[in-house]
Formats: sequence, structure tokens, C-alpha cells
Amino acid sequence: MSDQQKTLPTNQSVDGFLSTIMPVSKRTDCEQLRQIFEEMTGYPAVMWGDTMIGFGHYHYRYSSGHEGDSFLVGFSPRKANISLYFATGPEREQFLARLGKHKTGKSCIYINKLADVDLLVLRELIVHSVAFLETTYPRS
Repeated sequence: MSDQQKTLPTNQSVDGFLSTIMPVSKRTDCEQLRQIFEEMTGYPAVMWGDTMIGFGHYHYRYSSGHEGDSFLVGFSPRKANISLYFATGPEREQFLARLGKHKTGKSCIYINKLADVDLLVLRELIVHSVAFLETTYPRS
């Protein structure tokens, strides 16, 4: 099994990718998410792999020796829903309790549409996640 990281930043155009999202309602949600994430992080949107849009980045190293790079926060339009990527840090559950209609995975939050969530709480979650990761994995 390869230990090589699969999802890395690319030079693919975020605008070009967003323009392909269907239906148009999901594209509109993703364009709004991009604006919110850029505003709250101060980082520009960057494609990671073919379908993930990430903001900022950090380098992680686990006690097992595994290390790599990832975006601080991001999202990806999937066929069934939109995946939002956040750190699993403290207080995450408190934000999720106020977020609105969603499902969760280990570090993913799945929403059907942006109208289902409280945008103020989403903004707070973005800031919290970035702060947690930048504190946990400070740049050297």
C-alpha cells in the first residue's frame, strides 16, 4: 500500500469547476460557500484533487510517522449532497447542534442545500476550525 498522498492542490480553475456543477441551485450554493469560506479564512479558493475546494493549508505529522498536507477548511459538491470539511477540534459538537439540518462523518459535514443551515453558525465553525488547526499544527 502506497503512503503517497492522493489529494493535493492543483492548478485547476475553481471558477471553471464551479461552472460545471449541476443543478444550478447546487452551483449557486457552492458559489456562495466559496465567498463565505474566503471571507472567513482570508485564503483564496484552491482546487485540491478534481472535486475539492480548499482554503489555506497546513502540514500534519502523526506519532505514527505519517505526514502530509491538507487544506484548513473546504467543501466539495457531491452527487447526493455538499460535503463540508472541518477539523474535529473541541466545541465542534456545540456548533453542529446549532447548525441546522446536516449529517456528519469523521471530519465531514453533509448538507443538502445551504438554506438548510444557519449561515452565522457556519461562519463560526469555519473560524473555529481554522484556529484549531493553526494552533495544533503551527507553521514553522
